[in-house]
Amino acid sequence: MKKPKRATAAKAKNGRKTSGGRTKTAPKRAVAPPRMSVAGAAKTAGKDSSKDRSKATIRGLRTKLTQALRRVAELEAAADTDFLLDIPNRRGFERELQRALAYMKRYHASGALIVLDVDRLKPINDSFGHAAGDEVLKAIAATLRRQIRASDVVGRLGGDEFALLLWNLSETDAKAKAAIFEQAIDELSFVFRGQHVTAGASAGVALLGAQSDPVRALEEADAAMYVRKAHRRHEPRIRLVSS
Repeated sequence: MKKPKRATAAKAKNGRKTSGGRTKTAPKRAVAPPRMSVAGAAKTAGKDSSKDRSKATIRGLRTKLTQALRRVAELEAAADTDFLLDIPNRRGFERELQRALAYMKRYHASGALIVLDVDRLKPINDSFGHAAGDEVLKAIAATLRRQIRASDVVGRLGGDEFALLLWNLSETDAKAKAAIFEQAIDELSFVFRGQHVTAGASAGVALLGAQSDPVRALEEADAAMYVRKAHRRHEPRIRLVSS
């Protein structure tokens, strides 16, 4: 007797069983993403454009900040540098001296401060003009730089007065170094308007250590320089020899 066709149709509808007992299901059809309206697309594009503008603004601000910081550093360096001689001015030298004394206090190091004054710069300026005096100052600064180590510092306190910060020198060595500076400057010779000119210099020494004060050290070296200058007063204020 044949089975009713209705049962066979129901079986086909429920799906066919495999040999493993699992039922095969019909594959799902891919669902297309919803279409974005024109207004939504414009809104998304506007957000992207706004983000791009914000990023560009941030990059521009960072560039300006970097340039501003570089300019500040340049101005600070210029404020501490003598524009004529390209060495620290009084402000810059005093800052280096304070740093050195802080280091000496912490690590029990030592050094020496030498204040050096050009003996005959004013007569040179009066006789040949300030351009001649500037040439003398440049030559003296170059001479002092050649006489010191890379760790030492030479600066211009103002006018015709220089200062030198020297590391790890005994009193004897510091005074010997001051004498070397004087001799090197005494030996400099210049020719202005056909005449040979010499300048000369007097140097005073103050020792530096863990207990030194920067203001007191400068005063001590300055006083020693004036004592030394008094000993050199017998020398001519300016020597002019016809060429």
